[in-house]
Amino acid sequence: MTLRRFVALALLAAGSGSAAFSQAPTASLGTPDGLNLRFANGIAAIAEDKVITVDDVRREIAPLIQQIQRESRSEKEFNQKLEELQDDVIQSLIDRVLIVKEFRKDEKKRIPEGFIDNRIADIQAEQFDNDRSKFLAYLRSRGTTLREYRREVEEEIIYTYMRQQQRKSYSIVSPVRIETFYRENKERFYQEDSVQLRLIQFNRRNSETDTDLSNKAMEVIGRFRAGEKFEDLAKEYSQDSRRTKGGDWGWQKQADLKKEFSEPLFALKKGEVTAPIILPEGAFILYAEDRKYAGIQPIDEVRETIERMLIQQMTNQNQERWLERLRRNGYVKHY
Repeated sequence: MTLRRFVALALLAAGSGSAAFSQAPTASLGTPDGLNLRFANGIAAIAEDKVITVDDVRREIAPLIQQIQRESRSEKEFNQKLEELQDDVIQSLIDRVLIVKEFRKDEKKRIPEGFIDNRIADIQAEQFDNDRSKFLAYLRSRGTTLREYRREVEEEIIYTYMRQQQRKSYSIVSPVRIETFYRENKERFYQEDSVQLRLIQFNRRNSETDTDLSNKAMEVIGRFRAGEKFEDLAKEYSQDSRRTKGGDWGWQKQADLKKEFSEPLFALKKGEVTAPIILPEGAFILYAEDRKYAGIQPIDEVRETIERMLIQQMTNQNQERWLERLRRNGYVKHY
């Protein structure tokens, strides 16, 4: 548990849960009393031999309160989201216990003491400015001994390891499955017309006329057409914020740009430059480094994306089946 979470818990306990809705009464689930109304005995669940308390749940929820407030348009929606989060957190804490139990079934498996020591050292450095007295004060504020905290850290390492092992289950997807997914979901691979844009900008000086700016830009265009790289010319001449990146503005859609830029830019083919674009603030040369035309992307362009999507999908399904098995075989009691 991080210091940040502990501070957020203190704020939550102080009744900050519905601060975003000052026009409404305090959100019942945003206060300690509200949680305890649901779990009058202070226990949210029991998994195996571990009691999951209201305080355990509150510590996990506290850091997420502000995000829920930002996403909620009313106190009612806030309370609904908070209750859903509470249920998710309880299930996550239960799953953590069951996963650790699964690891400990194999008596040969052990987390080396050095791993735990190193992780605690990292926590002290990252969250307590390497001040052991602050770290120990934090443990005291939680009513947790160093031995208990070491066990928490060990279980966190186990949990992370076991989830990673499950994610490694799938790494290859057959070409047939990729092609089937593509055929059945083509609309997901529609792309808008877009250009990979580089530009060179000349800022107008007080005495410079449009003709002066145009002549300056045409000189650079001449060097480009003579074979010099646009990227190198941008580094040499451009006066915009992307000069050091060779004037690279990434992929742009027509709607992303003002009309003075979008019309000449989207008339270009790959590798072409515009004529000088003269505006009150200066002159611009736009270069289409690459083009993507509106339509369904060919399968060869999205094959890797589909493969990643399917691997993630299969991994999620596999993990859910694994967790369901652990839940069926474990002792769990909800309150």
